[in-house]
Amino acid sequence: MDIPSWKDPKLGTMKRAALWLVQEVGTGGLFTKEQLREAFQGTSQIDRRMRDLRKFGWQIDTNREDPTLEAHEHRFTSEGEPVWQEGKGSQPGNSVSTVQRRELLARDGHKCRSCGISTGETYPGTYHASQLDIARRPVLLPSGAVEVQHVIECSRCRVGGLNLTADLAGVLARIERLPLLERKMLAGWVERDARVFSEVEDIWAAYRSLPADSRDQVRDALS
Repeated sequence: MDIPSWKDPKLGTMKRAALWLVQEVGTGGLFTKEQLREAFQGTSQIDRRMRDLRKFGWQIDTNREDPTLEAHEHRFTSEGEPVWQEGKGSQPGNSVSTVQRRELLARDGHKCRSCGISTGETYPGTYHASQLDIARRPVLLPSGAVEVQHVIECSRCRVGGLNLTADLAGVLARIERLPLLERKMLAGWVERDARVFSEVEDIWAAYRSLPADSRDQVRDALS
């Protein structure tokens, strides 16, 4: 199917930005904000309109997601929904207000639900600070229906989870198969929203770090 030109003035700015990425940059290609602004001279908020594409599955990386990029560089990693097509590129009633954002952050503990990092915390082995955002995650319900729900994730995990569907039905089915003791243990972790290690698990972790001669003494003590 032929796609319209990114220069078509009848299209909205976000749709033109998507077409510009496809037609001028190409998947895997690098570009800068300066190049984007040069292409859309006189267009206000072109940076924001390009970022809006991420809501529709477009992956556009910065050096936060890809440390190999320079601070001024972006990579058009993958194409998402063809927002220029009729009926595409709109999410009515799906915006999140400032109040809702605060509530969602508080509900999820002001941490990424995937990796646990907090806002401004640096990723291990890097100098890059995290940024938290609201991801819209499809969830497979026990009924078989799929419902989009909100979850707090950092920029790295949000990009990595673009095509992920959370399997609530599968989680609930696995809980039903748990022995009673393990189910109670899991209930405690869920209540605290944290895994609490038992004394045996702590001893096991300490044992694993012992030198071989010391591990032999532990074995002797247990025999």
